[in-house]
This record gives sequence, structure tokens and C-alpha cells, in this order.
Amino acid sequence: MDEGGPRIRRRVSVRKRSRPSLGSNFALPTVAEIKPSDEKDKEEEKETGRRRRRTVDVRLDENNDSEEDMFGDCDSFAENSFLAQVDDLEQNMQLAEHRKHDTDLATEDLCSESTRHNELSITAVDNLTELKRDEHTKNPSGHDDVCIEPGADLLYDVPSSQVLYFENLQNSSNDLGDQSSKERDWNSFSHKTVNEKLLHNSTEQPQQVDDSASIVRTGSYMNRRKSLKDQIKSAMTGNAKAQTPIFSRTKQLKETLLSEEINVAKKTIESSSDDLGPFYSLPSKVRDLYVQLKGIEKLYEWQHTCLTLNSVQERKNLIYSLPTSGGKTLVAEILMLQELLCRQKDVLMILPYVAIVQEKISGLSSFGVELGFFVEEYAGSKGKFPPIKRREKKSLYIATIEKGHSLVNSLIETERISSLGLVVVDELHMIGEGSRGAVLEMTLAKILYTSKTTQIIGMSATLNNVEDLQEFLQAEYYTSQFRPYSDTLKKMDPDHLVALVTEVIPNYSCLVFCPTKKNCENVAEMICKFLSKDYLKHREEEKHEVIKNLKNISSGNLCPILKHTIPFGVAYHHSGLTSDERKLLEEAYSKGVLCLFTCTSTLAAGVNLPARRVILRAPYVGKDFIKRNQYKQMIGRAGRAGIDSAGESILILQEKDKKQVLEFISRPLENCYSHLIQELTKGIQTLFLSLIGLKITTNIGDIYHFMNGTFFGVQQKILLKEKSLWEIIVDSLRYLMEKGLLQKDTLVMEKGLVQKDTIYKSEEEFQCTFHVTKLGRASFKGTIDLAYCDILYRDLKKGLEGLVLESFLHLIYLTTPYEMASQCHPDWMIYFRQFNQLSPTEQNVASLLGVSENFIGKKASGQAIKKKVDKDIVNRLYLSFVLYTLLKETNVWSVSEKFNMPRGYIQNLLTGAAAFASCVLHFCEQELEEFWVYRALLVELTKKLTYCVKAELIPLMEVTGVLEGRAKQLYNAGYKSLVHLANADPEVLIKTIDHLSRRQAKQIVSSAKMLLHEKAEALQEEVEELLRLPPDFPGTVASSIEKA
Repeated sequence: MDEGGPRIRRRVSVRKRSRPSLGSNFALPTVAEIKPSDEKDKEEEKETGRRRRRTVDVRLDENNDSEEDMFGDCDSFAENSFLAQVDDLEQNMQLAEHRKHDTDLATEDLCSESTRHNELSITAVDNLTELKRDEHTKNPSGHDDVCIEPGADLLYDVPSSQVLYFENLQNSSNDLGDQSSKERDWNSFSHKTVNEKLLHNSTEQPQQVDDSASIVRTGSYMNRRKSLKDQIKSAMTGNAKAQTPIFSRTKQLKETLLSEEINVAKKTIESSSDDLGPFYSLPSKVRDLYVQLKGIEKLYEWQHTCLTLNSVQERKNLIYSLPTSGGKTLVAEILMLQELLCRQKDVLMILPYVAIVQEKISGLSSFGVELGFFVEEYAGSKGKFPPIKRREKKSLYIATIEKGHSLVNSLIETERISSLGLVVVDELHMIGEGSRGAVLEMTLAKILYTSKTTQIIGMSATLNNVEDLQEFLQAEYYTSQFRPYSDTLKKMDPDHLVALVTEVIPNYSCLVFCPTKKNCENVAEMICKFLSKDYLKHREEEKHEVIKNLKNISSGNLCPILKHTIPFGVAYHHSGLTSDERKLLEEAYSKGVLCLFTCTSTLAAGVNLPARRVILRAPYVGKDFIKRNQYKQMIGRAGRAGIDSAGESILILQEKDKKQVLEFISRPLENCYSHLIQELTKGIQTLFLSLIGLKITTNIGDIYHFMNGTFFGVQQKILLKEKSLWEIIVDSLRYLMEKGLLQKDTLVMEKGLVQKDTIYKSEEEFQCTFHVTKLGRASFKGTIDLAYCDILYRDLKKGLEGLVLESFLHLIYLTTPYEMASQCHPDWMIYFRQFNQLSPTEQNVASLLGVSENFIGKKASGQAIKKKVDKDIVNRLYLSFVLYTLLKETNVWSVSEKFNMPRGYIQNLLTGAAAFASCVLHFCEQELEEFWVYRALLVELTKKLTYCVKAELIPLMEVTGVLEGRAKQLYNAGYKSLVHLANADPEVLIKTIDHLSRRQAKQIVSSAKMLLHEKAEALQEEVEELLRLPPDFPGTVASSIEKA
């Protein structure tokens, strides 16, 4: 607060003996600060020689549960101004009444004194714990001024009328937003520090007595005083415990203010007024949180323009497109907060990858905790279907494309889709990329068809044929070419790679994109060979810490390439690394400990790792020539908004590629096309099955109408060449019936019986209705690829005939993803060796599947095999061995060596198996009663596959952003449960846990709090559901009939 601002000064006088060791601290308040004038005068005449006046902090501790806390600042009861009057008080035996009465008098005196002063003041103290004792005693009269911040200390004890006065005073001061939030944080921290220090000093430091108070006391006198002390301490403790809990009036006022601002924002949004309130229709606390948590003080001009568009105010669907790093996400976040806080609706945010989902969960959990909404993760095996229906707070669902589709299906099925107020899609251009694009299109099409109140916001850095997407989403379009720096493209000779790198590092960061994973590793080693030894000295100790932590998370193992390159500040980054390794290296890069990454194109897709210079080693991704949108994603890492003031990109190419590069740089972005038709089993057939299963459509005419409203329907003239849309619908429905997923209802019409296997393009055909079978319903609920649903059913059915439960191997086989098995190429010698290490019971699993030791032995020795064995079963069993070994050893490195597989591939296999196990679990629920035995078994297996750690670490790994390595560190430091993490102090975590930044510590604590609140809310909802009277209760029904 500015010095010239209003000041509030309070003087409180307390008699207490001098204690030099506590000179830098404030004393706790006493209850005899103000007494009747005649008693007070007599006391002062007797005690003036040996008592001194000291300044005190008037804030009471709200959570005093122990005697030590209550009296931690006063170790001698007989020597303060309250106990000097104890003889009179003891005779009346009304200590509690006097204490309350005197406190009220003190408060009234404060109010009367404050109104007598023409100038009220608040002094902002820079560092409370550094105040010296001599500064407290400079006042010649022996009094010091207590400077109390109105929002934190003073308002606690002031009457309500004065509170409102001081609140208004505070609100009128300059720079309220930033400074007041900082002072509140400082006050809460400094108050805690003072109390901790007082307790420490009162128990450890020797008692020192002032010269004026050094008199000889007799033994009996001391005993009497000690007895008196015990009596008073006991009485005051009893009274304190008997009192009703004290609630902070300041906290209540802040909550009331936040609630009022939200109500104002609601009215603003509902009205047509242009007045957007404190912060784009949001409470001012949101603005403060962005400053505090993300350092964002001001929005870019384009962001302000976008948020104030008429289409946004009218809640029309919107697509906005900017270059990578333009700050797109902030606009989406503000719109999501408006929906959650002001319109009180749930929000779904769809992101392309699990890692980005987890990063966003970590970033927004703090907002959820502070503003009162839930942040729920739907990625991998996580997510509840249907989502928990919250009593009061709203939910922000952050999901991958696949989980987002399942979530929307469950909301439609439970008739809760209208509770979804907003859907935000990042990287909207992915709607044109394979099966995932088809799933994204299905999700958006269903939302558009079933809910007219749900707003859709799509954002991307790379869109070209946006008109088609506009027509599909019925959306407005906004674009800007804003970049926070000037983009530069240079074409350099490949021989100058080291020179290009050394111009930037180590003071700035650099990314080198390479075509393949192997090339990443080779380039990293090559660069380090030519770097001088001076690079080894840059942040040397921190780089040694990175190596140490990499070993810790990998059970002592370390990649020899990283061991060589990290001391230079260089590392490779690709999918061959484990999640723990990638996260640790990304953290080191973000903090500047590592300054150069050699990486594949996957790093460009969303992970926020910016660089001053981005170098493309060659214009290829794998063996394929780079696409323009991939190129834009890569160079978009250069000079990210809010992080770098400048950025540049350099493309290295050979002469043979020069013409092709110039062409793709000059031509527009690739067009975005629907993949519903190309991806039959994951696209249009899955769509039809879920449409009929969810009763969105039931007849072929409705299906035709729905398809015309999809992205494919918009582009059908371009995409359909051989068949019409009608023919494609008929073929797909026939395929679903042949698979046993759909059945056609027989119709009797005036013209007679419509043939069961015939679909005519006529009036009858439009009325031809369908319904899903049990297998069909299980398939779309489990989001099983329709190409494998009948195979999965057959495997599960066969498994029931002889399910081996002595180990997890048989269950693991049943949950090993079919897609990964088809791409597997077993090492037959390793296969044979691992087979022989199985127990007889485990070998029996292979026999049940039709894979014999003899077959594997012949394959290993290269002999010809006459007997046919299903290749997919053999490959799937091999991957099951990998997963089974991993669950037993929980060490990716040792399993990687045993099976001669990259550790990154093994971890991807584990992640895929966990997600597929979750799908199989949903497949077996409710509809297929014959699979009841799998339900309980798969719950435990899914949890094991999801975390793949020892049981004691699982509660910690439920917190977003805590992987195995971090979980081990936390567990060893004593944080063994979710409750421990939710109540942890981020500052203590930083000191306790190696290589943990302040931002990461705060995110871990916020995520833990959010998860704890979610679990508590779910239990509360369960309790209320149990206690709620059912609507069909006999008495209730009878009484309603009587009333009627």
C-alpha cells in the first residue's frame, strides 16, 4: 500500500517482562488491556518501576486446540498486566466473564479512539520476522505502534459497522488488485512464521529478567505463584474450550464479496449490457489469481477483442485461429470460468494427448480450489461414467478425444447433456486426422444434435478450409496473425549446426527437431563432442542433480547417452523415454538447467517447451516429407507468448529438397477433411450404433438427417464419388446387423409386411426402426473398436471355461490391446526363454489359448511349422508376458533389457493396456450378465496397470502430475496419503523434495486438495442419497393420490 494512503494505527499496552530473545516478535494479546480507571491507576503506581509497555499483535489464533498454543508467548503468568490483578479476580471466581467483558471494552476503546483520529493509517511491513527489538523500544514513552492490515488482523475484532467502513476505505485505495492480494498472502505467511518462532523460543531459550524486575523471591512465594499459574491456566483452558468456535469475520466478508461479484456477473451476462464487470464478467479474484499463479497482468489486444465479440456475448459457437504461441488458451480459460462461475454450468475441455490433459489439470486445480469448482480428469483409465452429479459445485471435465466421446455418450444416456454449458476443443484441426478425428467429429455432432444450449468453442493454430468447419459447427470465426515476436526463416548449410546452436546456448534455450528417434540421440552426442568444456561449468551442480534424480526414478539405471550429454546441458526427447524421464527432463529444461533438446515432432504437439531458436534438422518426419501444419507446429515453439521476447526458426535442407520446401512454404495450409467414411469401424459404424443405442435416432430417416448435419455431411459432395450417402448408411447398418450388434424391427404397414432384409428408399424405409442388441450396447458403452468386439466377446466367453486366477497372466492377456498385438514382432528366443520361466499353472494359460512350448521352440530354432496357429493370439500372449513381468518387477529398465524393447514402447504398452482394461470393464458391466465375474477382477487389474507401482504409492500417484519417481520422494519424506499432500505447505515441500520448483509444489498441493474435495463431495452425495426419501415410497404415493 502506498505511504500516502489511509493509515489505521492501534496502540495496545501490555505489561510484560523484558525478554531480549523475543525482541523480534510480537506478544499475544491479554484480556486485561483495559480496566476501570481507578483500578488501573493503582496498579500503575505500584508496578511502574518494573514493568514495561510492549506492543502486541491483536490477532487471535482461530485454531488454538492446545494449551501450549494459547499461552505460547507468555511463559510467566504472574508478570503480565492481567495476572497482576489476579488476586481481585480470583476472589470473584469469574475469570471467564471478566475476560470476555474486558475484551469487549478493549474493542470499544479501539473504535472510539479510531474515530477521534482525523488520519487513519495502515503501514505495510516488508518483513515481519526481521524487526529488531530496539525498533520496538524507540518510543520514549515506552509505547510502540502496532500496524495492522485491515483485511487480515484489525477487522477480526472490530464491530460490523467499523468493518464495513474499513472495507470501503480499503477498496478506495490505489492499485487494490495486485497489492492487496500480495499483502494478504504475506500477512498469513508472516503471522504463521511469528507464531512458530514464538513457540520455538518459549520452549528452548532461557528466561531472562530485566534489571528493574530482578528481585529475590522466597520459596513459598514462588510456590504460591506457581500454584496460581496452574489454576489460572486450567480455568482459562476450560473456558476457551467451552466457547463456541470463532469464525474469521474477514474470511466471511471476502467470501460474501466473491459471492456478490459472481451474482453481479451472472446478471451482467444475462443482460444485454456492455458493462462486463470487474474482469470480463468474472470476480476480481480471478484477475488476482492470474497475476499470482501465472504472472498474467494484462491481456493482449486480440484477446480482449475476442472476448468482447458480439458472438461471444450472445453465446454463439466460435472458432478462432492464431499462430502457435499466440495465447489462445487464455481466452478459452476465461470463457470456461464464466460458464462455471456465472452461468453455473459444467464445462468439457477436449485436448489431444494424455500429457496435455495432465498439464492442464495441474494448472487449473488451483483455480478450482480458490473459486469453488471441481477439475476432473478423463484420460487413460481415469474418469467415471456417467460423471458424478454434484450437489452445488460445478465440474470442469478435462478429457482426451476418446474419453470426451464416452463422457458425452453417458451424459446423453442419463439425459444430463443440457447440464453441459460449454465444450472447448483444442487443436480443432485434428478433426481431419484419422480415427481420432472421426471420434472428435462424432462427439461434436452429437452435442449439436442433442443440446441446443451447449456452446462450442474450437481453437487451433493451423486451419485452412475453415468455412466447412463453420458450417458444421454453425460457428462464427475470428482470426489474427498476432505473434509476440518476429518469425524468421533461414536456410543454412547442415555443416553449421553446432555453430547455430552455440549462438544461443547456454544463456537461452534451443530445440533441434530431428526426423527419427535414433537421429535425435546421434545429434545430441555429436553436438556435445564439439562443445567446449566451459559448458560443463554452467549450473554444474543442478545438472548433477538431474542425473542423480534420473537414476533414482529408474532404480539406479541411466541411459549412457544422457549420462554423457546432460553435463553439457543437452538431452534428447522422444517417445523412447519413460513418462518419469520425460517429465524430469522437461522440468530441467523449463528451469534453464538444460538448454538444448534434440527431439522428434511429438514435442511440437502441445507440450509447452518454448525456445529462443528452433532448428529443423531436415524437412522430414520419419520417412515422410514434412507437412505444412507440422512445420508450423514446430516453429511455433520459437518465442512463446509471455516467455520470450524474441524467437527464430531455422530449416536445414539439402539441395534435392529445396524446391519442395519452397513450394510447401509458399502454398496454403493443408485442407481438413472428415474421416468418418475412411475409418469405418471406428467412424461411421460406431456412430450409427451409438446413435441408435442412445436413442438419438431410431429409424433410418433420422440417421440420414443426422448425417447431413455432420462435418462429413458438409463435405459429402467432395468426399463421395462412388457411393451416395444413402448407400453408405444402408451398407453400414447391414454390417452392424451381420455382426449381431443391431436388430431391425419388423414393420406392418398398409402396404403389407416390409421384408426384414430389404431396405427401400421409400416412405417405408424412412420409418424402418432399429434397436441395439446386448452385445451392441456393451460395445458402444465400452468404446470397443467394432472390428474387435465379437473377438473380445469370444475371448471372454472362452476364458470363463477355464479362467486361471492363480496369477494375473490370464486376465492380462484378456486386456492386452488388439491393435498393439497386430503390430508386434516377437523375438522368438526371448519368447522361448520367458515361456520356460513360467510356472506350470501359468504355462497352462498358454495351452488354453492354443500356444504350445513346442511351437515356440520350433520358431526359436527356425524350424518349419506345419500346424496353423493364430498369429494374433501368439503376438498378444507375447505382449502379455511383457506386461506380466512388468507388474511383478515394476521396473521398466529391467523389463526393457529382458525383452530387448525400448523402455518408452513398454510404457506405452502399459498405458494402452490400462486404458483397454477400463474399456473391457465397461464392456462387461450391466448388459452382459454372463461376464459378472470379470467386473470385480478387472477393477483391481485396471488399478495395477494404471499405476504399476507398489501399493503404498498408489494414493500419491492419484494426484495429477505425481509420477513414480516423485511419489517415491514424497513417500520417503513422510507424505504417505492424499490427506498429507492436500495439507502440505508448498514451501516445506520445496525444501524437502529434491528438484521440485515452487510452481510444481503449488500445483501438487492444489491437485491433491481438488481430489480430496471431489472424494468428500462424492461421499456426501452418497450419504444424502441414502437418507433421501424415495419418490416411489408407498406413503408418499398414497398421500399424493389423496391430495389429488
